[in-house]
Amino acid sequence: MKHCGTQSLETNRILNNTILSSLLIFLILLAVHAFEAFFLRMDETVFGENFINKVFGIIVLFYVLKSLKWKWSDVGFSSKGFGKSICIGFALAICTFVVAYTAEILVLKGYGHEVSLGVFTTGFSLIGESAIHTGANYILMCIFFNIINVMMEEGVFRGLFIGLVSADHTMKVAVLFQALLFGIWHIVTPLHNLVDGNLGIAGFLGLSIGYIILAGLMGIKWGLLYKMTGSLYAGMADHFFNNCIATNLLHVMTESGTDEMMIIRVLIAQMFSFALVLIMFRRWNRRSNLKHL
Repeated sequence: MKHCGTQSLETNRILNNTILSSLLIFLILLAVHAFEAFFLRMDETVFGENFINKVFGIIVLFYVLKSLKWKWSDVGFSSKGFGKSICIGFALAICTFVVAYTAEILVLKGYGHEVSLGVFTTGFSLIGESAIHTGANYILMCIFFNIINVMMEEGVFRGLFIGLVSADHTMKVAVLFQALLFGIWHIVTPLHNLVDGNLGIAGFLGLSIGYIILAGLMGIKWGLLYKMTGSLYAGMADHFFNNCIATNLLHVMTESGTDEMMIIRVLIAQMFSFALVLIMFRRWNRRSNLKHL
């Protein structure tokens, strides 16, 4: 990774302790994320999405890159291989979610349900507490907000945090560190449900651990895709499909409800895609090592 320009005093302060710097940036972003979820509650407005923290994250990313004198391409927003990386990400997502949707439908049919697919927008929830919105305007807003979401989360967690931490630690440490932060980032959702009375303490603890593990594995997967492709776009495409299509737009309906077994869909898709990326990464790593012999 190439960084340009002479290092300033502020740059040196950030790079002198990259773990601490990343933690401080993360805590600022997390505070805004929690404030929006608990107080502003933009997901309960006509927008149907907590997007202010994502816009704020992009602004923070801009100023951190400016302080470091880094280019956007230094954290994975490179035009090189854009089309190929996007195709890799969407191909990965489509293949794994075809398997996941099929498994979910078969399970529901096994329980005697009549199953159909529906296209409309909802907020993502593993506990089935989400509002349904129909209409093209909601679909367009969903797509737009999800683009902002993946730009911010991939740019900050995979691009910035991996870029910072790998400056004085191994790539393995950098990938695992940002994945842990990415898992913690998602605790806001079950905490929000706890505060609103939709979850008890036991449910909150269980769901929080589940979010940390699942989001953490997804963070590792997208970190490995970044390492292999040299850009964020493969991870962004897979991330976008997971959030926008598979959890917000394309739903499995029965006579008794909607997305009753979404957890099966999400777990199968993410475990399957994680395994595929891990296999791809090991092969890529072996080839890379052979080239340097």
